[in-house]
Amino acid sequence: MGFIKEILPLREQASIRDRWLKTRLETIIPELLQREDIDMWIVICREYNEDPVLLSLLPATSMSARRRTILLFARADDAVERLTLSRYGYEGFYESVWEPDEEGQLECLARIVRERDPKRIGINASGTFAFGDGISHTEFQLVSDALGEPYSTRLITAENLCVGWLERRLPEEIIAYPRLVETGHQIIARAFSTDVIHPGLTCTDDVVWWMRQTMQEAGLSAWFQPSIDIQAPGQTYEDTENPRKTIMPGDLLHCDMGFHYLGLATDQQQHAYVLRQGESAAPPGLEAALQDGNRLQDIHMEEMQVGRSGNEVLRAVLERAKNEGIRPQVYTHPLGVHGHAAGPLVGLWDRQEDLPGVGDYPLYADTVYSIELNITRSVPEWEGQDARIMLEEDAVLTDGKMRWLDGRQESFYLIG
Repeated sequence: MGFIKEILPLREQASIRDRWLKTRLETIIPELLQREDIDMWIVICREYNEDPVLLSLLPATSMSARRRTILLFARADDAVERLTLSRYGYEGFYESVWEPDEEGQLECLARIVRERDPKRIGINASGTFAFGDGISHTEFQLVSDALGEPYSTRLITAENLCVGWLERRLPEEIIAYPRLVETGHQIIARAFSTDVIHPGLTCTDDVVWWMRQTMQEAGLSAWFQPSIDIQAPGQTYEDTENPRKTIMPGDLLHCDMGFHYLGLATDQQQHAYVLRQGESAAPPGLEAALQDGNRLQDIHMEEMQVGRSGNEVLRAVLERAKNEGIRPQVYTHPLGVHGHAAGPLVGLWDRQEDLPGVGDYPLYADTVYSIELNITRSVPEWEGQDARIMLEEDAVLTDGKMRWLDGRQESFYLIG
């Protein structure tokens, strides 16, 4: 793995993640509770049926809930109490307030709530965001019954709090993120080279598994199976039944890959061209298609502005691109703790229109996105056959504007 810059040892990774977590708990949680006007936030779940936000709230060595884990955040004047009602504590992160030998776990929860008398109690129940819908039916009933009147009637959705917590990045995380994206680019560059691909012998699945194995051996965790596909004269992006998988000269290759490192995710798509005998570059028609893709990226980045909804961004990008003669599709998603992460969606590949709820959520500062899109363009050298350029690069919205975390693809990788 000499081509990948050093991946930190697990112990050092855990130390960094825990340092970030303490800062996040001390700074982001109070701000979000105030923003959403929530006096108390209850996160409750059982082992192996974890709430989507739970592990992001626990230290790095916590790999699941234990039995029933309850975390409680309570606003008190200008401070926020961070409490745990769990058999196993999280020293340094939460104050343990449950004595199992003295009272039941849910009885302790009810007592804590009565003592603090919150007016608005957030729980993770949402019909819009999966990230805000982590409380199970059973746990909801148990909490509601334990609290009783009047507190059970004060339960409200904490969906925007969950999304806000997951999407917000610290300055330290934003500084570290380009290193992750650079690592992804390094893996793609090696995959799209003669070190991995021998035209006429190598199949797309060979490259897929090389990428997956490379991530594993480097200490990176793939969050989805990578993919490699071929476009060529006579084989389009729509040929899904028995497509040719052996890589040949003249092929346009496309990859999609992403991984987790330091608790954060990447997601990237790029292209390579396999040179024919005597060629030193891709056909001009393909080069023009890539330029269309880059132009769509430019438009998209300009339209991503704090306060605008995902739907507003989508409409603006599609209108501008079409006015310039580009055939666009946009399906950008947030990136962070998860791959398809918490925050506003900007289109879906199969729904290029407003998305109720998930598309209405606004863009906030200090958030990261996978700018995912494609363009379609006729290629003269392919007798007018359409080629699709599918690009995905990671970017951050900070200091009032979008910027790439580690650049983008502006020329094809050339193989051969």
